[in-house]
Amino acid sequence: MTAIFTALHRRQDTYIMEIRGGGEKSAAVIEEINNFLRFLGEAGCSGFDCSEKSLGIIKKWGIGSGKSPADETLEDIRIDLGDCRRCGLAYDRKNIVFGAGNPNAKLVFVGEAPGVEEDNKGEPFLGAAGSLFDKIIHAMKLTREEVYICNVIKCRPPGNRNPVQNEIKACLPFVKRQIAAIKPKVVCMLGMVAAQSLLNTNELISRLRGVFYNYKKIKALPTYHPAYLLRNPDKKREVWEDMKKIMKVLSV
Repeated sequence: MTAIFTALHRRQDTYIMEIRGGGEKSAAVIEEINNFLRFLGEAGCSGFDCSEKSLGIIKKWGIGSGKSPADETLEDIRIDLGDCRRCGLAYDRKNIVFGAGNPNAKLVFVGEAPGVEEDNKGEPFLGAAGSLFDKIIHAMKLTREEVYICNVIKCRPPGNRNPVQNEIKACLPFVKRQIAAIKPKVVCMLGMVAAQSLLNTNELISRLRGVFYNYKKIKALPTYHPAYLLRNPDKKREVWEDMKKIMKVLSV
């Protein structure tokens, strides 16, 4: 029964959105659920896990923490994320990398996804890229304890590949809720995945970087990811110019 429950849980976000949309999509989703349940019946399954824990999860499907965005805390969001199984990345990860730093930060950094070291320790921005990131914020006269750091994707993609759209779709609501809970003055999007996902664009990071955008009334500035700078050190000057723009906004 646990496997059945998990399979339905992984599909719940898509089911909810498509059924709410009505029309042909709604009918197709209902048919898919019907076929799946028929298959389970033919396989000899006669019921579902109806423990208090499972029923509690079902009640929260599609409604987040139950609090309004204005009242939600990072802890609420982490609890709602739970032992996430919303996409296939859950089955290869070691740790969910939720985020770290000051819950009242004026500056939030959003990266792409955890790497090997982040997956092992459950912390964002470690390894060589993390060391370079530390140097950048120290040059800004900031520390990790003063800013907040997170990624669009909370679980490591196998082989450190780029996340695919269904993975981004599953995780993006959580990073958006994190930003809403923190209410920063500036969001710095590190790399193309973060910039494209939060700004809802297909533009390349080379065209997006260095310009402030309006993200839900928050100043949002895309720039290159520290991992990219390790491969392209000539771009460090451009990133520093971007950081100086952020410093100027934070000082006002």
